[in-house]
Amino acid sequence: MSEYSDQCGSVYCNQGWKELFTHMSPYGWANFGVAFGLGLSVVGAAWGIWLTGSSLVGAAVKAPRIRSKNLISVIFCEATAIYGVIMAIILTNKIKAPEDGSGSQLPEGWDYNEFYFAGYGMFSAGLSVGLTNIASGISVGVAGSSCAIGDAQDPSLFVKILIVEIFASALGIFGIIVGIIQSNSCTFPEGVEEF
Repeated sequence: MSEYSDQCGSVYCNQGWKELFTHMSPYGWANFGVAFGLGLSVVGAAWGIWLTGSSLVGAAVKAPRIRSKNLISVIFCEATAIYGVIMAIILTNKIKAPEDGSGSQLPEGWDYNEFYFAGYGMFSAGLSVGLTNIASGISVGVAGSSCAIGDAQDPSLFVKILIVEIFASALGIFGIIVGIIQSNSCTFPEGVEEF
């Protein structure tokens, strides 16, 4: 232990990943959850739009009639980003600063268990929604790409593949439901509880 204190010269020096994860503020974890939920959802939407849009433009060369009708695939992809925005709003409204204490010092008798539970819980809720929306965006994009190419070949395939797209989009809805359930029990303490 003395070799680390010689290198750091400070009591606040992180000596490894374990200390980084355990010494980070719960507010930091909560805000990273918001960032991952929103950011990864937008990445999933962009990835899906890229997959669908490139196939739509390519297939529209052969059959221009599919351009307007297949834009529904792009809308389904964009819905995954909207799920991330909804979850970010829900999580941001749950982050509350403590009323007790001065500056960065928390008062005596502070409920640290609830404090860290709220931070870790919000991080996991945001990460769950973000990763689910990446999967949803990619699956909607692949299904939308197939829909555009199939519709260009045979117009009767549009409705059949659209149903598959709806099921792929439901993954994002499941993710936001799980995220809401995870974040329901996450409440930052605002003061010292009297027993």
